[in-house]
Amino acid sequence: MNAIFLALVVIAFTTAALRELRSTDPEERPMADLSEGAVEAAGAAVELALGLVGVMALFLGLMKIAEAGGLLTVLARLLRPLMVRLFPDVPPEHPAMGAMILNFSANILGLGNAATPFGIRAMQELEKLNPHPGTATNAMALFLAINTSSITLLPTGVIALRASLGSEDPAAILPTTLFATLFATVAGITSALVLQRWFRPPAATREIPPGGLDDPDAEADPAGDRRSDADRDTEPGEQPQPMNIEVPAEGYPAWVSILVLLGVLTIIPLTIIYGQAIAPWIIPGLVVGFLTYGVIRGVPVYEVFVEGAKEGFNVALRIIPYLVAILVAVGMLRESGALGMFVGLVGPWTTPFGLPAEALPMALLRPLSGSGAYGIMAGIMQDPATGPDTHVGMLVSTLQGSTETTFYVLAVYFGAIGVKRVRHTLAAALSADAVAVVAAVAIVAWLYL
Repeated sequence: MNAIFLALVVIAFTTAALRELRSTDPEERPMADLSEGAVEAAGAAVELALGLVGVMALFLGLMKIAEAGGLLTVLARLLRPLMVRLFPDVPPEHPAMGAMILNFSANILGLGNAATPFGIRAMQELEKLNPHPGTATNAMALFLAINTSSITLLPTGVIALRASLGSEDPAAILPTTLFATLFATVAGITSALVLQRWFRPPAATREIPPGGLDDPDAEADPAGDRRSDADRDTEPGEQPQPMNIEVPAEGYPAWVSILVLLGVLTIIPLTIIYGQAIAPWIIPGLVVGFLTYGVIRGVPVYEVFVEGAKEGFNVALRIIPYLVAILVAVGMLRESGALGMFVGLVGPWTTPFGLPAEALPMALLRPLSGSGAYGIMAGIMQDPATGPDTHVGMLVSTLQGSTETTFYVLAVYFGAIGVKRVRHTLAAALSADAVAVVAAVAIVAWLYL
């Protein structure tokens, strides 16, 4: 991100400087426009974040109620039969299985803050089953491929931003996001399973007992992982970990999970066909639905909502520096004329395929930086020429909700356990990202172009 931020600013400055030196029109002042654009973008970033506070507090308050009511546990029980088949190398009752299930469940609900600790914990537990330390196993690669493309039912952050920018239908991206993430998840799983045949792991350097390294019957292995348990659970720069992950002892019967999966697949075409009619009902329905669910589960909905809203308030304020940085860079790029030149060069090639040149930087930056892509998305939707409800606004919203910061996720998760050889993980994850972009372009073009 350091290189991207510097490159945007340098390109903007260089373009404006060349225009200033070559200009013969006294009324044309590229460098003055560049200065004004930077200052205005910084102010707009703060206004944007402040406008986001209320909506973010609303959604995180509702999600806190769902979490307190045990919705994560319900999803975990639904996913368990499928997970056992996807990860045959992981014992069904191993802590790694429970952590992965909770990570996927949190991602499905759009709970990014909750998903990350579970994901890191899952990687730590998978490392205990790793016969070749320092090298990613097939289970790790598949887990991260799914993690970077998880099916998303509720992209709360993007909906909140759209609402704060005055969108008439903030939740209109639910069907497009669900469609794109479904295809991305299938692509990620398929890529990981196919590529693992070509990327063979090295010879095992330690013998792993059936229950993992924590198996009480396991003997000490001098060639194994020499890190202490404390080192496993606290890595430099790592987020605090949930030490006791509560997961259900068993899942629902397989037929229940299959029925739910078929129900989700049935919803997709219905939301696509009737999406514009359903969209105005989604947010009021979510508010009533989550509150009712909380009451049924015995959750003190008011107190829990307020607790979650406090987290939403803090999240909205924490993103101000990131928004200022990227919106200033993008604003300078726009005022310098460099962005217009890029659009003019690339637009004729990508527009016929449903990907306007204005959205291309978003698609390219998303795997590298979540905050950078978020800033570009916000800048595009703030622009009156594009806005949140235009084709471009819908496309960048869907891209943000259906793709992941792949390089960041791999760096954090593999860094937490010291894995340096990622094998086919990056290729599988980027394949999922690419399919997500194609699926997002296709569904948004069909519905809104």
